[in-house]
Amino acid sequence: MLWTGLTISLLGDGIFLVALPWQVYQLSNVATALVVVGIAMSVPQIVLLLLGGVASDRFDRRRVMIGADLVRGLAVAAIGTLSIVDRLELWHLMVAAAAFGAGSAFFGPAFDAVVPELVPSGLLTQANALDQFVRPAAWRMLGPALGGWIIAWFGERTGAAFLADALTFAVSIVCLASMRARPLHHRSRDEGVSTWSDVREGFAYVRSQTWLWGTLLAAALAYLAFLGPTEVLLPRLVKVDLHGSASDLGLILAMGGVGAMASALAMSRRDVPRRAMTFIYLVWTASTLSVAGYGLARFPWQAMAACFLFNALESAGTIVWMTTKQRLVPNRLLGRVSSLDWFISYALLPVSLAVTGVVDGLVGDRATLVGAGVIGAVVTFAFLFLPGLRDVEALAVGAGSEPNGAQVDSAHGSPPRPPATGPRPRRHARSPIAAALARDEDA
Repeated sequence: MLWTGLTISLLGDGIFLVALPWQVYQLSNVATALVVVGIAMSVPQIVLLLLGGVASDRFDRRRVMIGADLVRGLAVAAIGTLSIVDRLELWHLMVAAAAFGAGSAFFGPAFDAVVPELVPSGLLTQANALDQFVRPAAWRMLGPALGGWIIAWFGERTGAAFLADALTFAVSIVCLASMRARPLHHRSRDEGVSTWSDVREGFAYVRSQTWLWGTLLAAALAYLAFLGPTEVLLPRLVKVDLHGSASDLGLILAMGGVGAMASALAMSRRDVPRRAMTFIYLVWTASTLSVAGYGLARFPWQAMAACFLFNALESAGTIVWMTTKQRLVPNRLLGRVSSLDWFISYALLPVSLAVTGVVDGLVGDRATLVGAGVIGAVVTFAFLFLPGLRDVEALAVGAGSEPNGAQVDSAHGSPPRPPATGPRPRRHARSPIAAALARDEDA
């Protein structure tokens, strides 16, 4: 039920991925307009992500996801309705985008944290590969293609596409509500503990692990370099420079979905690589460099090839990253650590969007995209040599045979089983001492 709802919802997200920039550029054909809407969406998400992590560690994660889907579905339905009646203005998009971002701040951490409660630790790699197969198939391939087709069918008008996205959130809510309400995770909580104390505990844990804070910082800087340019300039590059349509943009994004799906199928046949951190950083470096291909593209098929490479390599690294994090981070902290993962990765997104508008005005779309890919790749590769970052690689492999500390029996829905030998820390940079400390802390 979890992945069924996710698949349908991601299909709608793929539609949204094409409809939003197309609608923005219909209202105002300048990159600054999409920058403003992107900032309106990202700021609430960044501000609320830490609260989303606390909520997913304190409350029923299933209910948290339902509430997040409800908020996002209503926001998208409002955009679609206003578009159909020709009342949509740019500020309407900004308000709806802010509500959408707020809902995403709660859904992401809750979903990341609930997966290891439903899946045995030894199958987490396959489960995350399934996630990375479903996600691009719906979000990057079928969804964008469907979104481009819907917009084209209705004469380049986006209202029907937004309403279709809203419907997918309704389906997701039904699937989540249909899951049996049982105690998926047991977390003892002192009623006197404040939300801020919970946030500080998550920060303290991340700060103590080089593999965690190093990777989050590397992601933040790389995203600062390339995320804004790809979000803002790729749609305009297709529309203006390549003289393409919404369908062309959908096909380019769809080819990225094909790459991610192929990567997920390949990764599902193996466990975490023995040199997990090395693998993650090498494939993420190559993935980021692929962004430069957008700026070099002269025909849509070349942009498709760049999108294929970017998503295939990004997905391979993400599967290993998610599996290692789920195996080594104590379950009672997993929601907060995941929220910090999301938070730090996207904290500089508004800055990236703002800088994109400035740099694009100085050097143009193509040079901005090429520079973003090269700079992001150099930054990512440099962090591979951070002292202590790769010390965790042996632990990430060894944890695969041990059950997660808060796991449930997926077949019978029984209460969480106590770990046989104690959960190991997730990607620690302190070897046996850190492992012993984490086991004591969990006990």
